[in-house]
Amino acid sequence: MAALLALLSIAADFMAFYQARRDAVGSVALIPMSATVLILPDWRGMIAILVVQVATQLLNKRSLVKGAFNVAQVTLGFAVGSAAYRYLGGTSFSLLKGEGFFSALSTLIAPTTALIVAFIVVNTLCISAVISAVSGQRIFQTWIASNKSSAAISLLQVVFAFYLAWLSVNLGVIGAAGMVLPMIAVRQLSRTTIELTSVTEELLDLMVAAIEARDPYTSGHSKRVARASKIIARSLGLKPEQVERVEVAALLHDVGKIDEQFARILAKEGRLTPDEWETMKRHPVRSAELVGMLTSLKDIVPAVRHHHENWDGTGYPQNLKGEDIPLGSRIIMFADTLDAITTDRPYRKALSIEDARSEFVKFRGKQFDPWICDRVVSPEVWLELYASIEKERESEALRYAAGKTKAS
Repeated sequence: MAALLALLSIAADFMAFYQARRDAVGSVALIPMSATVLILPDWRGMIAILVVQVATQLLNKRSLVKGAFNVAQVTLGFAVGSAAYRYLGGTSFSLLKGEGFFSALSTLIAPTTALIVAFIVVNTLCISAVISAVSGQRIFQTWIASNKSSAAISLLQVVFAFYLAWLSVNLGVIGAAGMVLPMIAVRQLSRTTIELTSVTEELLDLMVAAIEARDPYTSGHSKRVARASKIIARSLGLKPEQVERVEVAALLHDVGKIDEQFARILAKEGRLTPDEWETMKRHPVRSAELVGMLTSLKDIVPAVRHHHENWDGTGYPQNLKGEDIPLGSRIIMFADTLDAITTDRPYRKALSIEDARSEFVKFRGKQFDPWICDRVVSPEVWLELYASIEKERESEALRYAAGKTKAS
């Protein structure tokens, strides 16, 4: 039966789903592989997993390095998971033959959960470590970003793996075959979830690119502000989901500039006239209106609308003061200002790192929230912010140079 489940694992791997870049992002092979280990939670199970992975890499014609990495990290994940399973009192499902499903569930659901969670953690951390090494991002940040959309579905696979092992032991081949359709359903659910997340991210990037096409002096501005806002939000101790929403709001804070009324002003190289400045002060409201058209973004509308409000009430568009200003807006204000004063403009040069820091201290309690300001100008946060913006500018310069070379 373990051999049959191993073969099912190989078949499931060929149902892996892909993004537009053709990188595999998910597979239901975890279900039959987990069931294999549940039936043989010892060295025999590890050999089965090893054989499955080697066969899968060969059949998929993966390169030696990539194939070796995949075999190693999957086998390691199940070795750790099997150890966790045995540590929590898990035994072979073959010993539960004839036992009712709910009776078996009450006995082994905790060890089974430990097995699959341990595998997922090891597996995703290994992959995140590689991505982090290539991109320069922090491993934990990469890990969270890569798995937040599929975490719930991954845990759902605990139930399916448990049920598949129980069916296989009690009903044999018929039981294993009966799980094929549910496995396909899980695969489709996973694929749809990831594709929706990917489409949303691509739409956001498209909107930002359309805005910045109007203003050559703020190329990359929204992405730099989003990254800086994320660093500030995280330094304030906000929850991961709050940090993510602040980051999205920051990415879209200037989306209103796509409106035709701002086109001529954004193309102007010199300082704005009073009338032009009054027109530009409408862009937060227009940004909020556009963001509010998407149901999934309605929660970030206040943060977008009020990102130019000053702590002392002298900002716009509503002259909000102090803590009446949404926290997200106060965070974006810092990130937006930092990028603006450290960017060269035709009418002024960018400030140095120390001069920029002095500006924040100077306007603490006037333009900026004093509590956030103290965190922003602290040595560890300030250096991380400045390094983040400089790194993003370097990446933009490289992309621009690569684009020119390709065009020529």
